[in-house]
Amino acid sequence: MRILIVTETFYPATDGICTRLAQMTPRLQAMGHQVLVVSPDLGIQEYQGVPIKVMDSFTFPLYSSRPWGLPSKKMKKVIENFQPDVIHAVNPFMLGTSAVKYAQSLDIPLLTSYHTHMPNYLDHYNLSFMKPLLWDYLRKWHQPADYNVTVSKTLQAELIDQDICTQAVLPRGIDLDLFHPQNYDEKLYREWTFGLPGQKLLVYVGRLAAEKDLDQLVHVFEGRDDICLAIVGDGPARQDLEAVFKDTKTTFTGFLKGQNLAKAYATGDAFIFPSTSETFGLVISEAMASGTPVIAAESGATLEQIIPGQTGTTFKTGDKTSLQASLSILDHEDILARMKVQARQEAEKYSWQAASQRLLEFYESARIIHQAKHVMRHSSYQLSLGQQFLSLFELNE
Repeated sequence: MRILIVTETFYPATDGICTRLAQMTPRLQAMGHQVLVVSPDLGIQEYQGVPIKVMDSFTFPLYSSRPWGLPSKKMKKVIENFQPDVIHAVNPFMLGTSAVKYAQSLDIPLLTSYHTHMPNYLDHYNLSFMKPLLWDYLRKWHQPADYNVTVSKTLQAELIDQDICTQAVLPRGIDLDLFHPQNYDEKLYREWTFGLPGQKLLVYVGRLAAEKDLDQLVHVFEGRDDICLAIVGDGPARQDLEAVFKDTKTTFTGFLKGQNLAKAYATGDAFIFPSTSETFGLVISEAMASGTPVIAAESGATLEQIIPGQTGTTFKTGDKTSLQASLSILDHEDILARMKVQARQEAEKYSWQAASQRLLEFYESARIIHQAKHVMRHSSYQLSLGQQFLSLFELNE
């Protein structure tokens, strides 16, 4: 199968979408399929044997850490040259909308996937009044798909409620070899706990932005003198957050990748995740694979990954009393030890190979549905011609 994947972002950018695509595209190619990725210009034209077609890009002043693509007429030529059997528009919002448009005009099977829950982001930027307009825009680019998927059952239900037919949920995948409890690093632990005895280390991994609710983590230090926090990642809110956490035992590491990231996950006593804006939050599963219990703000996507009391615990977002109460698991070494084992065991159920195979099945479904639509349109056209022909006799009677 010839698979064209058009995405608003790709490796080496760091987020859940990039992780999925970076893991799945080489595997699809290894299965014998031809894959072409189309993305903004992120500085590479090939990734692990997968060719990348870069498009004209620009830098958005309010989010300058990565380039963005725009809708482009050049997409039509890319599609015609590659002759895909299926087009996958990943989170179509700007560049991806061109893929949707030309898949329709060129009559090619189309799968769209919904990853970033932008309507929820508006609440964090005092723009909630724009939600109806944004939902209209998202419907415009997802409804034409032959097959639409998303990343959690909770989000699937919400999309269907918003009149965006969503047939399936992308399974999670985890790099179980990279993210592993054996990556615990005693030297790093001492560094991030400032060489102080009797400390507990909380680790966060992710983008630093307003919608992540990271500022509420400052409350973990209230009433306790044994908490240290490592914030792994970068983003537009970093400077503000550094001011919020000034004079606390907090380390801002910036982006980490590969083995350094694996060490960060495995070295924490617990992984802490305050965001409820996530469509899934793949970092939760990566922490679990690292044998690190999760303390997370309660949301549908969170509860699809962790089992409270077994692989972690939850707290109510915006409720500092609930947040502080959730830290009590740190005071029980036996509970933490059990959760570490159970977190790893739960994560071992998921592999990127299985997730890639499932995505391939979704592509096949898109092709089958597209063909069925084609037959129905053709049949409807023939029926219409027949009705017109019969009407001529009726007029002559």
